[in-house]
Amino acid sequence: MKALIDLQKCTACGVCQDVCPVGAITVLETHAEVSDDCTLCGMCVDTCEFQAITLPEVGSGAAADAATYKGVWAFAEWRRGRVHPVSYELLSAARRLADKKGVPCAAVLLGENLGDSAEELLRYGADVVYVVDHPALKHFTDEAYSRCLVELVRRRKPEILLAGATSIGRSFIPRVAAMLQTGLTADCTDLDISDEGLLLQTRPAFGGNVMATIICPYGRPQMATVRPRVMRPVPDPRNGRLEPVILPEEVFLTRVQVLKEIDEEDTTAKLSEAEVIISGGRGLQKAENFRMVEELARLFKGAVGASRSAVEEGWVPVSHQVGQTGQTVSPTLYIAIGISGAIQHIVGMQGSKIIVAVNKDPEAPIFDVASCGVVADLFEFLPAFIDRVRRGET
Repeated sequence: MKALIDLQKCTACGVCQDVCPVGAITVLETHAEVSDDCTLCGMCVDTCEFQAITLPEVGSGAAADAATYKGVWAFAEWRRGRVHPVSYELLSAARRLADKKGVPCAAVLLGENLGDSAEELLRYGADVVYVVDHPALKHFTDEAYSRCLVELVRRRKPEILLAGATSIGRSFIPRVAAMLQTGLTADCTDLDISDEGLLLQTRPAFGGNVMATIICPYGRPQMATVRPRVMRPVPDPRNGRLEPVILPEEVFLTRVQVLKEIDEEDTTAKLSEAEVIISGGRGLQKAENFRMVEELARLFKGAVGASRSAVEEGWVPVSHQVGQTGQTVSPTLYIAIGISGAIQHIVGMQGSKIIVAVNKDPEAPIFDVASCGVVADLFEFLPAFIDRVRRGET
């Protein structure tokens, strides 16, 4: 779909072409024309003084029975015998939203041999934890997990469903939204409730240059994935309950069989969980120089991060990428080495408590968000800094 032009009203003034952030509008001799690149952002509509541009009507989805949907759910991700930390962040956010709406808050936990994992979720605001414990859920597969969650949603009808924007969440939550024929806002950084009771879903747009707040007035449930570490987990013990759920066996059928899970070899901490992150960028010039970043990360007992350009050069795996198209992090200490500070990278790390930037260019944008900046040649500064850390002089 794209914006619609009323040829009778359009004067070919060109204002819409100038404001279109994606270059989807071309002004011809007598009227404007919109290409398929249109993202329906509405900026052209707001600026057209002749009211010649409109956005197409969207389907009404489940609006007719929206009143039957109630409650806020958080999908609790379970990996290798424990609940992923993002689950507690989501539950705290879900609890806050549920309190605003005056509705119950629930968590959904899928896996095998879950043990006491569900009990911990009650400490973060859940009124009820729906538990599906089944051998077919031992390893994550898109088909089984999506069918399970869809079946639960159809039975219980939550109004809001949140999930982490992790590798698992990004993989199967869009499938869930499609099966339920509802909308989904990905990679949210903030959530709230509007005066009308709708979920306000805020995420970076247009390369992080603006923050877009999105609503889903028709489809139910309103669905969003949330970037890890952008919301703080807040313990809020409730007198909640665990509710084991038995689903039909056909729900667990999948065409994929996981033979073995192999962990990525890494001598430093996990990026999503580290309190200290040392990140390197294009300024390191080649892969071999990332060894200094890795050594500094080990000395700080931290994790190695990287800018998108360093990942695209093949110097480090994509799992280390920090930024809009990588991971969002908020450690206590973030050291950016040889990173200029493109907005896409800053979006992923600006929540860090202390940011230290090392760059030889004093005008680098990274210094605009840094708590402390070092203007120096990193090949002179870094070896000396590592040596002082080794000797315990920092």
